Amino acid sequence: MSVLEFYNLTRERFVYITQIADKEHIKIWDDIDPDLAYSWFESLAKALNKEISSGVDAVKYKELLNFINSNYLEGNEQIKNCIDVAFTENLFWQIQPCKVLPYWNILPPVMQELYIKFHGCKPL
Repeated sequence: MSVLEFYNLTRERFVYITQIADKEHIKIWDDIDPDLAYSWFESLAKALNKEISSGVDAVKYKELLNFINSNYLEGNEQIKNCIDVAFTENLFWQIQPCKVLPYWNILPPVMQELYIKFHGCKPL
């Protein structure tokens, strides 16, 4: 699967968070362009961060996180890089640890490892 296919599949399966991510993406890129699919995953992380900051129950996004994790495990190097760099590295940015905890607890271990590898510590 290509990053573009992963992008399209994510958008198709997770419509609600896609709408929020699109708003974040437009703030930076002025448009939704499939050519910027890789960068859109950074916008997805920012959208999820907004939801976390707003106190949305982590269970609402467990399926999304498991979906992303599965695509990391099964994906090629481009998919792995996209998930690692564009998505996981941008999760939990400037969010209070008490709000992060429920999401950290449901974040698959592989994604936790990616986060810690980049940031050097847990976001708690």
